[in-house]
Amino acid sequence: MIHEGQLTSLRPGQTAVVCGLDTVGEMRRRLQDLGLIRGTAVQCLEKSPLGDPTAYRIRGTVIALRKRDAASVRIRQEERP
Repeated sequence: MIHEGQLTSLRPGQTAVVCGLDTVGEMRRRLQDLGLIRGTAVQCLEKSPLGDPTAYRIRGTVIALRKRDAASVRIRQEERP
């Protein structure tokens, strides 16, 4: 089963694929520069103790994103039994 949602819905250890960005302008460009483009695999590594920011592995690099920025990244996740 395939689940679509926001990057913020990933829990530590889960992986998904980027399917789009829901932002424009400078923030869109920044996210694209970080490697968040359609088809890119993203793994949630860990959340900070207060839940913001969260560390993600993107193209072999660890990136920390705040919830408000990660919420604009649409993902597709395949649920495994």
